[in-house]
Amino acid sequence: MAAEFQKLKAFQSTSSSAAAVQSQALVEDTVTEPLAQECPVCAFNEWDPLEEVIVGRAENARVPPFTVEVKANTYEKYWPFYQRFGGQVFPEDHLKKAIVEIEEMCNILRLEGVNVRRPEPVDWSFKYSTPDFTSTGMYAAMPRDILLVVGNEIIEAPMAWRSRFFEYRAYRPLIKEYFRKGAKWTTAPKPTMADDLYDQDYPIRTVEDRHKLAAQGKFVTTEHEPCFDAADFIRAGRDIFVQRSQVTNFMGIEWMRRHLAPDYKVHIISFKDPNPMHIDATFNIIGPGLVLSNPDRPCRQIEMFIKAGWTVMKPPTPLIPDDHPLWMSSKWLSMNVLMLDEKRVMVDANEFSIQKMFESLGIKPIKVSIRHANSLGGGFHCWTTDVRRRGTLQSYFH
Repeated sequence: MAAEFQKLKAFQSTSSSAAAVQSQALVEDTVTEPLAQECPVCAFNEWDPLEEVIVGRAENARVPPFTVEVKANTYEKYWPFYQRFGGQVFPEDHLKKAIVEIEEMCNILRLEGVNVRRPEPVDWSFKYSTPDFTSTGMYAAMPRDILLVVGNEIIEAPMAWRSRFFEYRAYRPLIKEYFRKGAKWTTAPKPTMADDLYDQDYPIRTVEDRHKLAAQGKFVTTEHEPCFDAADFIRAGRDIFVQRSQVTNFMGIEWMRRHLAPDYKVHIISFKDPNPMHIDATFNIIGPGLVLSNPDRPCRQIEMFIKAGWTVMKPPTPLIPDDHPLWMSSKWLSMNVLMLDEKRVMVDANEFSIQKMFESLGIKPIKVSIRHANSLGGGFHCWTTDVRRRGTLQSYFH
């Protein structure tokens, strides 16, 4: 009888524990249930009316260590800069001016009726190690590189630079807030960034080397594991265009293709580009059937767009002076614009030629100077991730 009593007591104890766990699960379900409101995350393209946007931070930005993947994405005239300052803060005076410019950009966005959100300030000087590498951080200046919004889903990109391994941490409070309010949240497979992901002997000595390697389809990233930067994707409703670049490999593109199917089609396009990193200063879709195509980096599949009835605009030569430092990009950030809707565009106040081009298209330029922010590697499109654009999912490409 005593033995039976002990069994019954044990069963009751187990049942009570299970009931407690079940009760806790119900509480947790209630806590994480999306609020009964419209999901704040929804964007299908690059031009529907912008209602909410994430703008990056230049605070604490540091020069990435001069690793093989950084070398493959920067021009040789800046290699001594990286060799000397890798792991250190960007020039302080330049950084201060960039911070002021981005604050002004945020103020103007608010005046234009856009809700502006910011990532958390982070100390990027900390040194971190994984089983495969050691590095310091870089910044949370370019949300477009790490976050892609497709419909009501936020996708965290598995970026290829070791200095950006923990960049997602600056955005997690925002993403968790959006998730609690009903957004889908996906993190693509995090790459190990082991040595096998990179061609350690990638033979770059000059720009001519870049031309030859890019023409041969050779990149510093291998197909060891999926990797991509979100800024290599550009959206046009059900069609999303992507390039294979120094930071985006075919495994990463295939992961996106399978993940987004069948609702979206991912198309690979390519360019004559000696330094392929990110599509939005080469091929920037600014309206339904309207695209800016870099004349120095022609798209090899451009006839496909012309046959579909698209208007292809070649933006004018950038006006930024030769002596202005562009440590992580080219002058063509002039076309790295942010559409507030089909009739308003945020554009560099110093780029008069492209402003006239937009005016000829019936699009009003919203002028902001971000010359010092440009030096950190991005224009208005790069410095932002659009969280919500008022529109519906449509097909613009057949």
